[in-house]
Amino acid sequence: MRSQLNASRACQPATALNPEVGKWRYRIIAVVPGSGPISIAPRGRWEKAIQHDLHGRVAHLLATAILRGDYAPDSILPREAELMDTFGVSRTVLREALRTLTSKGLIESRPRVGTRVRPKHAWNLLDVDVLDWYSRVAEPMAFALKLQEMREMIEPYAAGLAAASHTDDTFNALAAAHASMVGARNVDEWVRADLQFHLSVLTACSNELLIPLGTLIERTLEAQLRLNAKRADVFNASLAEHTAVFEAIRDRDATAARDAMAGLLGVTRGRIEA
Repeated sequence: MRSQLNASRACQPATALNPEVGKWRYRIIAVVPGSGPISIAPRGRWEKAIQHDLHGRVAHLLATAILRGDYAPDSILPREAELMDTFGVSRTVLREALRTLTSKGLIESRPRVGTRVRPKHAWNLLDVDVLDWYSRVAEPMAFALKLQEMREMIEPYAAGLAAASHTDDTFNALAAAHASMVGARNVDEWVRADLQFHLSVLTACSNELLIPLGTLIERTLEAQLRLNAKRADVFNASLAEHTAVFEAIRDRDATAARDAMAGLLGVTRGRIEA
């Protein structure tokens, strides 16, 4: 314990943020097996914020274990005392983490039974956190193709809607993203502009039920776009296909916009499967 405490004191992230923290007495809040102390917290007003961060980390670790298959669907999780020992956290922190996973459809609690992992079909993969966690543990190729299938179902139709119903503001945002793609000098600039281009198409479609899908897949889409750019001979190899989408939307040609987006996504699929 003394060595763990010394290691924790060496970190002292809260002190760096606010010198007042130095007035408080520190104690270890959690130690995750294999990774050492997560953090430390002063007794007093900073403790609540640190515990909130801990509950988020425990939720992430437990959700990842579930999504990876360490805890199979319909299996019962270990008892609270065992999980508290595994993650090195208090009962309060653990229960808050379990409530988070319950709200996301991953687990459910039953009296006299315990906490059960729900079947896969009940998992809320349309939750930003769950989708992000899942993308990190799923088989990369399988996940990339599933995301691609989703894009192929949605984006061509969204492009057609954008051509028919974009406003000056939404088109200007799309034009700015396209201009950034044209001017991109490296992979990072290209990926940022490419992501904004696709999000702008969804926004320009003027369907408030489709627009949130951009926020949902933003993190996973960015990773896919980066991979595609690196697999191409040059990072901006698909500029012509993006320009075709842009020009069709600009000209309010819905059919051409749908076809152009379908063609662009066909190029994307080819790079994924290569």
